[in-house]
Amino acid sequence: MKPATASFFFMTLVLLFVIFISHAPSVNSQTDSCSSTPSINGISFDITNFQCSSVWDSQGFILRYKETETQVWSFVLSAPDNNNYIAIGFSSQGSMVGSSAIVGWGGSNRGIKQYYLGGQDSSLVDPDQGNLVVVSDTSSVTTQSSRIYMAFQLNTTQPESKLLYAVGPQGRLPSSPDFRLVQHDTMVSTSFNYLSGDQSKNSQPYSRLRRGHGVLNMLGWGVLMPIGVIVARYFKQFDPIWFYAHTSIQSGGFILGLAGVICGLVLKDRIKADVPTHKSLGIVVLVLGGLQVTAFLARPDKGSKVRKYWNWYHHGLGRVTIALAVANVFYGIHLGNAGNGWNAGFGAVLALLCIVAIVLEFRKWARK
Repeated sequence: MKPATASFFFMTLVLLFVIFISHAPSVNSQTDSCSSTPSINGISFDITNFQCSSVWDSQGFILRYKETETQVWSFVLSAPDNNNYIAIGFSSQGSMVGSSAIVGWGGSNRGIKQYYLGGQDSSLVDPDQGNLVVVSDTSSVTTQSSRIYMAFQLNTTQPESKLLYAVGPQGRLPSSPDFRLVQHDTMVSTSFNYLSGDQSKNSQPYSRLRRGHGVLNMLGWGVLMPIGVIVARYFKQFDPIWFYAHTSIQSGGFILGLAGVICGLVLKDRIKADVPTHKSLGIVVLVLGGLQVTAFLARPDKGSKVRKYWNWYHHGLGRVTIALAVANVFYGIHLGNAGNGWNAGFGAVLALLCIVAIVLEFRKWARK
């Protein structure tokens, strides 16, 4: 590979990666507004003169609220009815874990429940648990005009100002007997002013560490490592340049990946994340990458009888490492609720690498 060609190829991939990691916009299908008070059937309290705020524009969430009695706060949350659950969480710190949420869903088995969010895994989200004191016989869910309205009342002097909103995946609603809640599709954390109705979006705790963990692993394991494989397979005619390029790219990828794994372990400890599968896959990828480095240092001479078997080991283990790493990157994007932009960006880079590999593979076979 000529130096100019290699530089252009690498810079193109990095540019595509940076462009696409921005978040993809969402579509707002809002049919409700704060300019009027809708007539909603099935709510046990009067919502006239409630304060109203559009709390999540991209998802069409509108919150109506009022202290209707002494230490009784009434809420109505509305959102587009897309056959999924909607949720509002009340948090002391602005984080999902440790908060309590009111969750509602429509359909033939419509319902509304309080959940305690003990962790990111569904098994740690407990129905009919939480720190909210819900007024009996005031909670209800109704659907009309393609929207779902979730109403409830809380006994409290002042509700928490850190509010979380979430939307569940379509068609996966809580059901009897256990009413387990599957992980949301997307969520947002906000700070809310009950007097003015103003709010600001909270940044995720350790957001820079989260982003660093994701970007380092994407670039290291998911971009540089596959480029190193492409160089080793298709550019051996440029000996010994291909070898130095391969080892340099793979070494850089391993160093970035190692830094990404360390960031992940630090992040897990700080936010007390319960992500055993993601952690285990990351450690396996790191161990396999370390074995590749060890194999490189212990590689036999070209004339050795065992060189053939070393090549099989080195090539096979390398491909397994990259496959597991790519899968874990996508899984990490899902766990971190990073959004479709990250999936699209990483997927676009992988697609380009696949296209380049297919073209080079065809040219390699055509020359034979």
